[in-house]
Amino acid sequence: HAAGLTLCCISTACVSFITGSYDRTCKLWDTASGEELHTLEGHRNVVYAIAFNNPYGDKIATGSFDKTCKLWSVETGKCYHTFRGHTAEIVCLSFNPQSTLVATGSMDTTAKLWDIQSGEEVFTLTGHSAEIISLSFNTSGNRIITGSFDHTVTVWEADTGRKVYTLIGHCAEISSALFNWDCSLILTGSMDKTCKLWDAVNGKCVATLTGHDDEILDSCFDYAGKLIATASADGTARIFSAATRNCVTKLEGHEGEISKISFNPQGNRLLTGSSDKTARIWDAQTGQCLQVLEGHMDEIFSCAFNYKGDIIITGKGRN
Repeated sequence: HAAGLTLCCISTACVSFITGSYDRTCKLWDTASGEELHTLEGHRNVVYAIAFNNPYGDKIATGSFDKTCKLWSVETGKCYHTFRGHTAEIVCLSFNPQSTLVATGSMDTTAKLWDIQSGEEVFTLTGHSAEIISLSFNTSGNRIITGSFDHTVTVWEADTGRKVYTLIGHCAEISSALFNWDCSLILTGSMDKTCKLWDAVNGKCVATLTGHDDEILDSCFDYAGKLIATASADGTARIFSAATRNCVTKLEGHEGEISKISFNPQGNRLLTGSSDKTARIWDAQTGQCLQVLEGHMDEIFSCAFNYKGDIIITGKGRN
């Protein structure tokens, strides 16, 4: 890449991974060799959001500050469609689990659903009063969740575009919003230093997770939905029990803010990426740091396990 990265993602099969960049391209790489397979060119501004259509892994979606989203072939690098309609930068996107729709979230305060086959817009989700910065489907694909700088999270029906309910309670911008695996709970993280748990059936807040001294920058469930992890600008991460809502352990050791956190598929390890230029692997039960991953010369903004949990990918933000 000719400029810093914005995001990195790995395919379910771990055969390849993708990187988005300020150089206006997305690149597809071979995981085993590290060799470049394709450069996806065509955007006229920063490629800020990228995703595989996992678990299939045969398509890539890229969202850009040029206000468009593009759909690409993993095999050939060919662009299938360019989705046009947003009036401001696209900053988040996601495929539905069935790989029939792509959802995009934008600084124009709307999200849009696009048909992968036809390339046509299906619905525009309107109602937020500020930028949408987080977006994801539930595991069944019938609902989609959007988090916004307007301090709220909205849940929508994916097949009709109808608003189901809005989660109101945070007093600052939303940084993350997602369902647990069985779609019974919603986890939201905020710049107000808290995470909240919500009942996904009625939209009622069931718990507020506190303890951090600064903004929550990322949060996640483990794959079984039993544990919750939070990452903060205070340089620490915390693990909570989803059942008791109590803090199980605190992860301390980073010397800068933690911008990304994720469980391995087995749920016994956590991965964190930090502005201190390192990523760390932690024991999810004890909170002990098992390994410090060093080598980057700038802050780590993105990191993830593969689906077997035996490979880690990390990306830094600037050259």
